Amino acid sequence: MKRAPTPPRGSLPTAAPFIAHPRAARGVATATWIGHSTVLLQAGGLNILTDPMWSERASPVQWAGPRRIMPPPVALEALPPLDVVLLSHSHYDHFDKTTVKRLARLHPEATWVVPLKLGAYVRGFGARVIVELDWWQRADVHGMTVSPTPARHFSARRFRDRNRTLWCGFALEVAGRRFYFAGDTAYHPEFASIGQRYGPFDLVMMPIGAYDPRWFMHIVHVNPEEAVQAYVDVTLAHPDAPPPYMLGIHWGTFRLTDEPMDEPPARTRAVWQGRGLSDDRLWVARFGETRSL
Repeated sequence: MKRAPTPPRGSLPTAAPFIAHPRAARGVATATWIGHSTVLLQAGGLNILTDPMWSERASPVQWAGPRRIMPPPVALEALPPLDVVLLSHSHYDHFDKTTVKRLARLHPEATWVVPLKLGAYVRGFGARVIVELDWWQRADVHGMTVSPTPARHFSARRFRDRNRTLWCGFALEVAGRRFYFAGDTAYHPEFASIGQRYGPFDLVMMPIGAYDPRWFMHIVHVNPEEAVQAYVDVTLAHPDAPPPYMLGIHWGTFRLTDEPMDEPPARTRAVWQGRGLSDDRLWVARFGETRSL
């Protein structure tokens, strides 16, 4: 399959974010998609950020490597005071050294929750408060329950460190709200167990992009069909609960793979409708869009 043309910079849909400063009221829950796998959750009076990435390139250097198609819709310095930062794994498009160092300076009291063996890297970039966990473990962080969840992926950052650190998703519970951030993952058999243990969820943040060529990417990234199936899996154990929103993440920000960059949301919508799922529960966000949950 030939790689599709890269769209012009800044050409995908955007929205003005609606972010409460310094915090939203405890009874309010919102999510803002910053781009790629970066989501700002404001829930239970906390500000929670997933896989922060603000650099121009997803690369160990800024003169080469995948470059942004869409700029961040929120300046890093404009973020509200962060309480928790979640890191799913060590890849450059999810764990960016420059971003981590800037956040560590701007939000020195934030707690960084990371999978096993990633703590030393984060500490080396300036983070002070670090909670390092294995799959299925639980921790209480600022009154929020955090549990790393299984993912099918891998890790690599430095020469000869492949799979030396763990990768994960996260299940969160705060002020009666439950969130699932799937991280970076291929399809795997544990989605139903995640839903059974930690659901029912109010919001599922599921990757939908970076999946072609399939012969290579199927072992590390879901495609839209698998993303929707994973969503269905995490809801199976709670059929009487209102279905959660699914926010599609991990698309449109960096050119990482061969599929057209606007294909993941359209294909996800088609699969969603084909499965007979509620149209109002699929959230394909514009860059910067905020939704109240």
